[in-house]
Amino acid sequence: MNKSLFVAGLDFGMNEQELKECFASFGTVVSAKIVTDRATGKSRGFGFVDMSNADEAQACINGLNNTNIKGRTIAVRFKEERARSFSGTDNRRGY
Repeated sequence: MNKSLFVAGLDFGMNEQELKECFASFGTVVSAKIVTDRATGKSRGFGFVDMSNADEAQACINGLNNTNIKGRTIAVRFKEERARSFSGTDNRRGY
């Protein structure tokens, strides 16, 4: 079962340690990553948190989704796996 979370709406000044601390009260945080812009290094306002098990991840969703952290309402949901093309073609272009 999925134990990885997608977190949107993060304050642009939040760091990964602060993100980890927000989720730690719901269980063991394996990792917390804030996605940054490659060119500027600044936060893009979203990130990913991996919990140690699916029950803890669900507890995070129940406890943190639509809550206010550092003045912003965050959204927390299970991370969706990306679909991969095994045909070697770019299916988005139709060939």
